[in-house]
Amino acid sequence: MSFGKDKIMSMNERIYKIDQLLAGRRCVTISELLEKLEISKATLKRDLTLMRDRFNAPIVFDKELGGYRFEIRNTSQGVPYELPGLWFSAEEIHALLTMQHLLSSLDTGGLLGSHIQPLLSRLTALLGSANDPADEIQRRIKIRMVGVRHVHLDHFESIGFALLKRKRIRIDHHARSKDASTQREVSPQRMIYYQGNWYLDAWCHLRNDLRSFSVDAIHRVEILEKKSKDVPDKRLDEVLGAGYGIFAGKKVQWATLLFSPEAARWVSNEHWHQNQKGKFHEDGSYELKIPYSKDTELLMDILRYGARVKVLAPAALTNRVSKEIDAMKLAYL
Repeated sequence: MSFGKDKIMSMNERIYKIDQLLAGRRCVTISELLEKLEISKATLKRDLTLMRDRFNAPIVFDKELGGYRFEIRNTSQGVPYELPGLWFSAEEIHALLTMQHLLSSLDTGGLLGSHIQPLLSRLTALLGSANDPADEIQRRIKIRMVGVRHVHLDHFESIGFALLKRKRIRIDHHARSKDASTQREVSPQRMIYYQGNWYLDAWCHLRNDLRSFSVDAIHRVEILEKKSKDVPDKRLDEVLGAGYGIFAGKKVQWATLLFSPEAARWVSNEHWHQNQKGKFHEDGSYELKIPYSKDTELLMDILRYGARVKVLAPAALTNRVSKEIDAMKLAYL
């Protein structure tokens, strides 16, 4: 086995892997460790020594079993063994930081405040270590959320409870587009965290149809002692996931957008919808086709590319964008 293989997995990843292997087995042979880690015997020896000396890992070689194992210790004596929180993969670190951000963004003055704070403290402890304290990690790793709206924790808690217990709720919801509030009785189906904000997909008993509600626009929640109506996931995806954006619908049409060669460098790698279709033209421009039902969100995303995108179809969307551009011009006269 060559030393070149040692570079495939970083030292942090190897130690994390060794810990997993030994914790889940009575004994692990040298040959199995070398095969799983793809390293040389010299590197394995250095890793094991590091775990013993630096992290107080109770690793011993068992001659009878022919391999390494964790020695059972009296927890009341000596320094306890535990790898620091930063011994996570990149994906796990991002997930923990995202969870920490989501919890921090909630209003902890509600009923769950006493539960949120200890959880935040635990996450902070997991992310920290002797050499990489939590405040250093937060200074070095940033998650920026733009356009995030405030969510009241008591409403969030009530919706989550009703969702899992399959109960109906009565909500006071503010429709921003009409600047009007309505009261609805709904059967919660699922909650979605989309572009930095929470949404509730629910069956609306007033409209007798599926609707998506912004959780931050819900001003009151009353849990009802009524069984929630269940809608199959396939139906939810057909109605609320068929078109572009969070507020979708049943009637889907396709938008064809042509991006300039400059914009194509970014757009060709972007995920707009699971059913999108894209192709490059000879001049380097990029044609993107995406399904949509309501053009509100699509219009905003088209406009952010300015002159670097042109709507080719349908005509209704082309006219909609053109009128919006004219209105923007008038605002600067």
